[in-house]
Amino acid sequence: MDKGGERGGSSVPDEAWEEFLRSAADGAGDAPTEPSARAREVAGRLGAEPVEPTPWRAHTPARPRRKKSWYIAGFVASLALLVVAVDPGGIVGWSDGKGPAGEPLAQESQRPQEAPADEPGGRATLADPFRGSPAARWANGTAGINVPAAKATGWMTEAEVRQALARTRDFLAASNLDRTVLRGGRPEKAITLMNPEQEGVRTFVSTALSAPDEDNDPLVLFSRFDPAQARLVGDVVKTRGRITFREGKRGALEVTADVTYVYPVAPAGGGDEVVRTIVRRETVVSWDDPEKVITKPGTFSLLSRKTDMTNGGCGETNGFFRPVFGGGSDSGTDEDRKVDPYDRSKAMEKAQGGCGTATRS
Repeated sequence: MDKGGERGGSSVPDEAWEEFLRSAADGAGDAPTEPSARAREVAGRLGAEPVEPTPWRAHTPARPRRKKSWYIAGFVASLALLVVAVDPGGIVGWSDGKGPAGEPLAQESQRPQEAPADEPGGRATLADPFRGSPAARWANGTAGINVPAAKATGWMTEAEVRQALARTRDFLAASNLDRTVLRGGRPEKAITLMNPEQEGVRTFVSTALSAPDEDNDPLVLFSRFDPAQARLVGDVVKTRGRITFREGKRGALEVTADVTYVYPVAPAGGGDEVVRTIVRRETVVSWDDPEKVITKPGTFSLLSRKTDMTNGGCGETNGFFRPVFGGGSDSGTDEDRKVDPYDRSKAMEKAQGGCGTATRS
């Protein structure tokens, strides 16, 4: 079952989100911008008018640049020769989601061209919770998140970009991999990395964690299971995804993370049935120049997020994923809309409404 798109398949009306995002966006998400002396000098010299921060929904993630065909052909040919020389047996895993059968995959360096093939092995068990899943060949935890090499961008030096990328990965781990959070705890480490001056987002997070409802669902940012309903199986969460960056507004470092997380779970009351909840998130954040935006050093402002989820519950919002056991399905699923939760070949889209039916888990 899939909760797809920007609002994670929740039933929050679009107009309600639009109103919230507009209010969150005023001044870097209610964080007022107040140019410093240096900024005023630059603005005066360039004749620039003050720029409003980007609303979440109005934000456009970076698009990959297209290379000339001759350059690609030359590069592929050179790479092929290099692989033959250093890996004649085909041991090095490719990042396209294929690679030699049974071998762990290399990190994802770009969007794959197609969905991964089915994996043999049968049903998941307590001893082997990823059996039969393409995630069996994925890396564990943050090792499955490809962080690119840093380079000076916008107001940041190369070293500062490297630190910001590492902290973005830390946020992903604190939001989606921390065992306390996965067991229903409060994501304190993740919250400390979010700009406290972004008032709209701060208020949303506080309300969503204390009194979740259709308009304030913490699952759009954090992965949490109800410990009274489900228990995690083992200590491993499989991941696959990548982080990219570019220069954003006012010289900020804009970072996009597109990652899929696979959680094996079993009924809280016991038993050996194992199912998997699969969550794909695209999170876009801005590491702002404190000379141009009021922000706490070492924190980012949230620009946008999208969430696709399967087998995490499609009914009433209570702030937790609630996987379905016993071979059943949520009453709110759309049987006619099929979703492959392992397919990372397509860009994430806006919400289609309701929950689709997963083709595999």
